Amino acid sequence: MKKLSCIIVDDEPIARKILREFVEHIPFLDLQGEFENAEKAKVFLGRNTIDIILLDIEMPEVSGLQLLQNMHIESLVIVTTAFPKYALEGYEMDVIDYLLKPFAFSRFLKAVQKARDYYQIKHAAVATQQSSYIFIKSDKRIEKIELSEIIYAESVGNYVSIHTENKKMLAYLTMKSLESQLPIDDFIKIHQSYIVNCSKIQAIEDNEIKTAAQSLPISRNFRDSVMKIVQKRLLKR
Repeated sequence: MKKLSCIIVDDEPIARKILREFVEHIPFLDLQGEFENAEKAKVFLGRNTIDIILLDIEMPEVSGLQLLQNMHIESLVIVTTAFPKYALEGYEMDVIDYLLKPFAFSRFLKAVQKARDYYQIKHAAVATQQSSYIFIKSDKRIEKIELSEIIYAESVGNYVSIHTENKKMLAYLTMKSLESQLPIDDFIKIHQSYIVNCSKIQAIEDNEIKTAAQSLPISRNFRDSVMKIVQKRLLKR
């Protein structure tokens, strides 16, 4: 397996030094940069594709959470912070793990191994081109769902609500996990809380996608990626 690229975003020099030393002891990580604030990291991420971001929360001017809110970040994010109060908000943004400072190397290793496993699952799914259906665990049952029947999926706390043409199912999943296991050409994330089946889109008006079921919001961070999908199939003069 190739090395996973990573960056460190933390305003504390000592914290960056500790993380750098931890990264250097893990063979499958490749450190691509260190940034003392979110603005510098944002510029770098706008020009480079990174697999893992080691992200502090409380930083001057722009916080780590604000960076996640203001950018459509495809990287896997591991939060590294001294403040437990942001844990829920972090997981709502689909961070891979939440590390409370000071943390031991063993805890850091567990977090990056989780990120590596997720990366492998995601890319294996893309490479093998999934079948026409999936199985989910919902209400103590394992149910089969035809991908063609899914209209959209919605994040509901620690669960994902999957809406099909005939029913709605609640599955104990994260949006990031579901997104990684859906065909990337057929489903698109339009909002931190919504993934839509492209074939079910009936219209796009202002900042909303209209399906037969209901209208769904397109967030500012995802609008460009939505329009790229539309442009591929848009008839031109």
